[in-house]
Amino acid sequence: MNILIEKFNTPYHSAPFGDIKNEDYVPAFKELIQKSEEEINAIVDNPEAPTFENVIEALAYSGEQLDVVSNVFFNLNSAETSDEIQQIAQEVSPILTEYSSKISQNEALFNKIKKVYDEKEQYNLNEEQEMLLNETYKGFVRSGALLNEEDKEKLKKISMDLSIKSLQFGQNVLASTNAYFKHITDKEQLAGIPEAIVEQFAEEAKERNLEGWVVTLQYPSYIPFMTYAENRELRKELALANGKKSFDGGEYDNQNLIKELLQLKQQKAELLGYKNYADFVLEERMAKSPAKVIDFLNELLTKATPYAAKEIDELKSLAKADGVEEMQNYDHAFYAEKLRKEKYDLNDEELKPYFPLNQVQDAVFGLAGKLFGLTFEERNDIPKYHEDVKVYEVKENGNYKSLLYVDYFPRKGKRAGAWMTSYKNQYKQNGENSRPHISIVCNFSKPTKDTPSLLTFQEVTTLFHEFGHALHGMMADTQYPTLSGTSVKWDFVELPSQFLENFCYEPEFLKTFAKHYKTGEVLPDEKIEKIEQSKNFMEGYQTLRQLGFGLLDMNYHTKVAELENETVKEFEDQYTKATALYPTNPETAMSPSFSHIFQGGYSAGYYSYKWAEVLDADAFQYFKENGIFNPEIASKYKVLLSSGGTKDPMELYKAFRGSEPKVESLLKRAFG
Repeated sequence: MNILIEKFNTPYHSAPFGDIKNEDYVPAFKELIQKSEEEINAIVDNPEAPTFENVIEALAYSGEQLDVVSNVFFNLNSAETSDEIQQIAQEVSPILTEYSSKISQNEALFNKIKKVYDEKEQYNLNEEQEMLLNETYKGFVRSGALLNEEDKEKLKKISMDLSIKSLQFGQNVLASTNAYFKHITDKEQLAGIPEAIVEQFAEEAKERNLEGWVVTLQYPSYIPFMTYAENRELRKELALANGKKSFDGGEYDNQNLIKELLQLKQQKAELLGYKNYADFVLEERMAKSPAKVIDFLNELLTKATPYAAKEIDELKSLAKADGVEEMQNYDHAFYAEKLRKEKYDLNDEELKPYFPLNQVQDAVFGLAGKLFGLTFEERNDIPKYHEDVKVYEVKENGNYKSLLYVDYFPRKGKRAGAWMTSYKNQYKQNGENSRPHISIVCNFSKPTKDTPSLLTFQEVTTLFHEFGHALHGMMADTQYPTLSGTSVKWDFVELPSQFLENFCYEPEFLKTFAKHYKTGEVLPDEKIEKIEQSKNFMEGYQTLRQLGFGLLDMNYHTKVAELENETVKEFEDQYTKATALYPTNPETAMSPSFSHIFQGGYSAGYYSYKWAEVLDADAFQYFKENGIFNPEIASKYKVLLSSGGTKDPMELYKAFRGSEPKVESLLKRAFG
């Protein structure tokens, strides 16, 4: 019997990781697709007149087990992949895309949906039901329901190609990241690097059965090396290796894939009646149009450029004193850290002992308790996909609310970065509130034999960021799975994550958990003050960097024709020129490893980070004015979190804040 077919016989129907075999996936997908198609056929063949209940609701609740198995499989493909899993992904992605195209282009089904949609005035729908009806109808139209048969086939083929090629893009980036490592046998080459990090490099070498030290392109290895290594030539070598990821003409090169992906997206947009892919995407976002996004990014660019230029001049002065005539991007982290230490007498290594991972996790759990009444209890009887993973049962006022999986450390089979995801959505059906299963995945430094996992301050904010997303998922309280949790407009999705980061800079909160892991000493006031002061350190540079990504993304998805006569590198240089603060290197490009837009869901949406910063700065300002733990405002914010995609995000925001967000809140926070 295939364990993936029926509802899981585990606590809270959680994923039975230990019992799943790789060979279960393909047959399970095929059988569950068939089951889901039978559910769709039952809707289509129902002889009764189409109604909201027997069409729209029935469709919203269909295919539940298929969704769960898809979540399990594709989450593992990101967090614990293998050659075999990647092969299965290549096999099942087109099958799933074909299934989804089949539904979205099912004429008889769409006719029933359209009938309910056209007659919606006769139904007494509540706000959420109306949203579900509108989103369902729009979703079908945007998936080609109004196209003729020939164009439907074209769209189906495009969707399948996109699904396979974006998977390939991510696999190439992972393989390219794993393919490089720097083996060091002379300890002098590690001058400037704190001992704890050197120990980390030694552990990595040991794992590879090598003497000495090994530095990789995984973030917990690469970033500290670039920040502290005094050896400029080695920094250059590592930066070149990082910048060549999937851009070296080799087996894992992504340059052609980028062009193919963009062409496919453009074809899809044109087929559906849009000028370009950005127009198609932004119709469904708060921002609405590429012109509005470009104006928004350029407004911030104008404001931030003078600050960024001033910051870089300060770094150049420091570098000049070391005999560096022309600073390069591989010098930035090193001199930024030097300047930070000089300005605030603060460096990551002296802060890390105050931020052991377990204390930071306790703090974020405690904050969720204080604001929203949540408690977290570790469960050892719930299956896990790796020994590093921990599972918590989340309760609200003693009642089960959610499962939370946390997976913090890098491994060969895990992609870089940090993300939140879900294994199971929340929804209500037949009087039961089916609760969500949420996961946070990060890449923090592993504990060593002598020290626990100690986080840099940036990693502390990363954990709060992903936990903010997790709260959005865990607090979900909607009727329908498709409107639940983080199923919101894409440029609204980063509000809860970025909002939570603000607490990391609040002295009264920091003092509750920033304690030395050996002595228990609370982080001294002067260091807390410096964290506050350094909050906007290099804010101009960071803003320009993000704006560069946002502008590049928007141009990729509005000007794809230009790429026919240009290389990816030429295009990238042209559209990041206004935000570039260092000379570009002909041997490196970031686009071939820009997974957010070529593998993840941020195509024509990278601006969302900055857009959401306006929202989060404005939202936190509201808390600051009334007390950061204010229970009334917390309960209003809880409504925003639990509402998912049931309302227009601007309406949700205004109901919480009392007004639309103001860009001035962000500028005030960033530049004073």
